[in-house]
Amino acid sequence: MKRNIFIIIILFFVIFSVALFLPAQNDYDYLRIHIRANSNLTIDQNVKYQIKDELVKFLTPHFANVKSKEQAINIVEKLKNNMENICNNKLKENNFNYFAKIKINNEYFPTRNYNNTTLEAGYYDAVIVELGEAEGDNWWCIMYPPLCFVN
Repeated sequence: MKRNIFIIIILFFVIFSVALFLPAQNDYDYLRIHIRANSNLTIDQNVKYQIKDELVKFLTPHFANVKSKEQAINIVEKLKNNMENICNNKLKENNFNYFAKIKINNEYFPTRNYNNTTLEAGYYDAVIVELGEAEGDNWWCIMYPPLCFVN
């Protein structure tokens, strides 16, 4: 009996200790979008904003009646190839020799403010648009709820 209690106490201690060192996995009901420029050169930053404008224009009607983060993710998954084509066409139009890659990922982000909304630091699902090396500053917004995809 004493041995069983001892084993239970040890197991509890191990589980508690492991939980303390794991990063917090928050399940926020937001879907973020990040467009990461190739670099911080003015030319790369400018094309990032052109791509942002094209993606917002393209996605706005698709997000008009979105009711959940899961629905938003499904829309992005269905439109991902179209989105990459929009990005790559804009890059080609501006004579860039790099390409865009889009993925949906759960990533850690620091605290950010968007208008009257504060997103606390934590893990968020996000649509990541990587332009070329994706080493430059990024533009970000909230896809769900659709704060940047509204008329």
